[in-house]
Amino acid sequence: MPESALADAVRAAVGAVTDPELRRPLGELEMIREVIVEEGIATVGILLTIAGCPMAKRIERDVAEAAAGVPGIESAIVEVGVMSDEQRAALTERLRGGRRTAANPFTADSLTRVIAVTSGKGGVGKSTVTANLAIALAERGLRVGLIDADVHGFSIPGLLGLVDADGRALRPTHVDDLALPPVAFGVKTISIGMFLRPGTEDSVVPWRGPMLHRTLEQFLADVFFGDLDVLLIDMPPGTGDAAISIGHLLPHAEVLVVTTPQAAAADVAVRTGLLARQLGQRVVGVVETMAPASLPDGSTFAPFGSGGGRDAADRLSVLGDEVPAIGSIPFSTALRRGGDAGRPVVTEHPEDPAARAFAALAARLAGRTRSLAHVKLPVTLA
Repeated sequence: MPESALADAVRAAVGAVTDPELRRPLGELEMIREVIVEEGIATVGILLTIAGCPMAKRIERDVAEAAAGVPGIESAIVEVGVMSDEQRAALTERLRGGRRTAANPFTADSLTRVIAVTSGKGGVGKSTVTANLAIALAERGLRVGLIDADVHGFSIPGLLGLVDADGRALRPTHVDDLALPPVAFGVKTISIGMFLRPGTEDSVVPWRGPMLHRTLEQFLADVFFGDLDVLLIDMPPGTGDAAISIGHLLPHAEVLVVTTPQAAAADVAVRTGLLARQLGQRVVGVVETMAPASLPDGSTFAPFGSGGGRDAADRLSVLGDEVPAIGSIPFSTALRRGGDAGRPVVTEHPEDPAARAFAALAARLAGRTRSLAHVKLPVTLA
């Protein structure tokens, strides 16, 4: 084969290599500078988005393997450079779909399902539900993003193991003003915890309404999630500023209410569902955590009783808008240990009753399709 044809084959092979952060082929991202083939040796020049790219070694290795795998190529050399400011600006514009400035891509016209996970009070396992549900949806082949909007008590990075050796949340990579969210278990994740440093003055932020609203806007507009099937939002507990802001920013979002079996928890959980409905959002179900668990001797362990989820669902149901008790997560030692260690139960112990409950919840939610009412479809009538 002529060397020019070999060079074309190598370019096609390395162009199909996927950037691990942007999750798109290098050819589409215009990250391939040049390809030269001489006497069976391929020299491939690539351009990284930024200097010190954390995925540089992986990209270089994948490109070298792709080039060397082309029939007729004996070895490959990868020369690594960095995009110019103009090239990076053009890339950012392409990633934003041709928009020069940031904008929320998850509008009512988007086909991405947005599900806000809420609770009336803290400590009911809302974040644990969000993290494990996100992974269970990803395991079903869906493209999943997760926003940790619980700015007062963020815990998603720890639950997903997105922390360094010192327990600090991993920071996102930035391409100009576009943030690339870290990925764990197939879930693209962003959290305010990724921008704060424990033990410093910056680790405590006095959240006021306008500041909180602006932060949520930036999570939606300045983070590159790419094409998603589902975006989950881990909400702060209660009916405060964050819930109202998400209602205004994402009025088409669906809401999943989390409660424990206790009547006190169910009472305040109902309020979050009622607020969501007032904001125009749809409550798609209630999940009960810390539900009764079966013990090896056949007895039942139910320190908080049972039925809170069913009661909350009944109280949120109105004529023509029934709200199901969509999931029941039993007490589980594996669930608690996995959360502490950043190894979610759905991946570490898939046969655990709690993991099976999350899988069933994911199956039930994945089986629901988002309504296309008020969605502009790209259809042109002749």
